[in-house]
Amino acid sequence: MNYDQFMAQRQPSWQTLETLLDKTKNNTQLLTQTDLDNLGKLYRMTTSDLALAQRDFPTQQVTRYLNQLVGRAHAQIYQGEPLRRNAIKHFYAVTFPQLYRALLPYTTLAFVLFCIGAIVSFVVVWRDPNLIYVLEGQEIAPLVREVEKGRLWVDIDPEVRSAASAFILTNNIQVTFLTFAGGILAGLFTVYVIVMNGIHLGGIFGLLQVHGLAAGLAEFVTAHGFVELSVIFTAGGCGLYMGDALLRPGLLTRGAALIQRARVAVQVIL
Repeated sequence: MNYDQFMAQRQPSWQTLETLLDKTKNNTQLLTQTDLDNLGKLYRMTTSDLALAQRDFPTQQVTRYLNQLVGRAHAQIYQGEPLRRNAIKHFYAVTFPQLYRALLPYTTLAFVLFCIGAIVSFVVVWRDPNLIYVLEGQEIAPLVREVEKGRLWVDIDPEVRSAASAFILTNNIQVTFLTFAGGILAGLFTVYVIVMNGIHLGGIFGLLQVHGLAAGLAEFVTAHGFVELSVIFTAGGCGLYMGDALLRPGLLTRGAALIQRARVAVQVIL
């Protein structure tokens, strides 16, 4: 979608939102039920439009206009009554997919960075298994001994199995938080966390490939780690999206651009 198409398709809804905001006069109780429903719907659509504008038209005046409109709508909506149930339903059915698509290039970049780290560490450990200790430290020694016996983590002692699980799938809540929060450092810490987690998993794959057990790990990750990895990639995409605001703030100050993008990113990650 080019700039002219974007303006032609979306500007009428922005004008409708402005009309509703003027009508509320900072009191949502003045609106009818239909107007309240439309207000929530238009707010979320405009938030999605802002994300698209920040990505595709960062230097255009419309980006600043949408930033101001979303800020005004947010202030009026959230000082009034809670959003209605159908507005929340609309968010998950319509707005969330739109926001996710807007951030998809950043999520894809997070996935690519993870894969680069994983591929490099896989090859390194596959060629020299002893390098797994460089990547993971001596704490991985019990798992290495079991793998050398041809035993997967599902077959080994519970004590070693718990340690293996910690190495194979790290604390996903912590990783998700770090990849997301890393955006405030221009995305640099986000890149670091994503690449290091790719190195971590790739190294384990390389070790198991040496002993013919990589297929078992692949089955384990497919069955138990797909959702966790997807969440990490999404959080990484949000972190990179926020970091991009500091590198390309457009017409806004870097602080304002970061705050606005953080509002969008939080809606996606939560």
